[in-house]
Amino acid sequence: MSRELIFTRFERFWHWSQALLVFSLLTTGLELHGAYTLLGFGAAFSAHIVLAWVLIGLWAFAIFWHLTTGEWRQYVPTGSGVLRMVAYYGYGIFSGEAKPYTKTPSAKHNPLQRVAYFSFKAAIAPALWISGLLLLFYGSWSGTALNEWLSLGSVAWVHVAAAFGLMVFIIGHLYMALTTGKPWYEFVKSMITGYHDVEQPRSTTHR
Repeated sequence: MSRELIFTRFERFWHWSQALLVFSLLTTGLELHGAYTLLGFGAAFSAHIVLAWVLIGLWAFAIFWHLTTGEWRQYVPTGSGVLRMVAYYGYGIFSGEAKPYTKTPSAKHNPLQRVAYFSFKAAIAPALWISGLLLLFYGSWSGTALNEWLSLGSVAWVHVAAAFGLMVFIIGHLYMALTTGKPWYEFVKSMITGYHDVEQPRSTTHR
């Protein structure tokens, strides 16, 4: 086994800051939706807006970082190995099978993770961004031609649906992170320290 740096300092900062902001937004968003009363509608509404702007700023900076460093390639689906990962996460981990993928600095995410992350970045995140900004600035477009084919209710429905999609993504993310490590906290630890134990190929001697 070789201990290698997989996640850079910025990636760890981005990951945990995003996690904190997302969970805070889900908490305030569910309160605005009437699921419970914690802060009160006014405070939850104000907090939701501030948190959203901070997250948008973080996402914009993360996009810039990924584009300039070339790390965006880590999230492009490969099209191969997805079914093997589905089978592994579905029942392989319960029967003691070895994980059919090795994390490396140049390939940090397995094929199924790439599909999940790409779906989040290409569908869920833009839906949250666009619908959220349309809701926030409804007063600016409610009297325009845009309002003739785009109603406030439909925008709100998209925003809520994207939020529930985000919740499903988080559940899947936690499942994969907490069930495949040996010990179980291995992958969580690697996102804290940045280091991960990578198995090196055994050398063979020919006589």
